[in-house]
Amino acid sequence: MSVDPASAYPVLLAGVRDEFHDRPWTGPGRHWPDRPRLIGGRDLLAGGTWLVVDPDVPRAACVLNGRGPLAPETGRLSRGELPLAFAATGSVDNVDFPRYDPFHLVCATLREVFLLSWNGERHERRQLGPGLHVVVNSGLEGTDPTEGPGTEAMAARLGFFRPLLADAARPQPAPGVATDKAWGPWLPLLEGAGLDPVDDRALLVRREFGERTWGTTSVTLVGLREGGVRYDFSGAPGDAEAWTAVVEG
Repeated sequence: MSVDPASAYPVLLAGVRDEFHDRPWTGPGRHWPDRPRLIGGRDLLAGGTWLVVDPDVPRAACVLNGRGPLAPETGRLSRGELPLAFAATGSVDNVDFPRYDPFHLVCATLREVFLLSWNGERHERRQLGPGLHVVVNSGLEGTDPTEGPGTEAMAARLGFFRPLLADAARPQPAPGVATDKAWGPWLPLLEGAGLDPVDDRALLVRREFGERTWGTTSVTLVGLREGGVRYDFSGAPGDAEAWTAVVEG
């Protein structure tokens, strides 16, 4: 995520979704009749989303799995509801934390960008000011001390990609231009920067667990500006031809 209040698009958000490939989902759309303004991909198993926007406000939210003790099975809620709740209302005041497994929720408007994290025992809200911010399963800039699967890979990913993102010129998305023109130097990085998906440093990952495959299933790029949203999506990560401009505002 990049925040620059002086830019035409003050908030830029890149979201990479990793999931088991056999978990059903559908690409971005207006999938929630009770929240008709929202646009995002939909998890068909639980009904929620990993990233969603309200282009009219504009507002965006993205959720990542966190680390820590899981919620009790009785009464557990899907983390995919959290982005929908913030994008629809602009508030996280009513989150019933003990009913969710650990998470990191990125919440963005033109007035405020913050990260809400829950580790199964306590929650924390951190403002994200101007600059580049990278959130992974081990927290903001990988600073969550909780050990968990993939700790070394998360550190390797951050160590490789954060300097590249920091050195890249900040994209200047604009309505009506192709995805590669809109996102410029970020796009090759979000397409994997040439790393093998089994490399610990890889952003686009792939792992085999017996008969199941886990890995990156989609990549999303979102820019928020006064009066509109730029939203590009790829459901075939690593394929430069797979990008679709969902909203070109």
